Amino acid sequence: MGILVLVFIFISMAQHGDAHGPDSCNHGGGLCRVGSCISGEYLAQYCFEPIILCCKNLSPATTES
Repeated sequence: MGILVLVFIFISMAQHGDAHGPDSCNHGGGLCRVGSCISGEYLAQYCFEPIILCCKNLSPATTES
């Protein structure tokens, strides 16, 4: 019974209009986080609104050569 409840919650979150999903977040250079973004990140979109956020770095990543 508990598994059915979890499946229902997951489907409900995935069908929300503002949910973009983790693939969209990861391809955009962000990370999905539960609750809030950490220091140095901002909320770019939602992976699964309103619980799982897509956070991106405030400054662009730099690569050293």
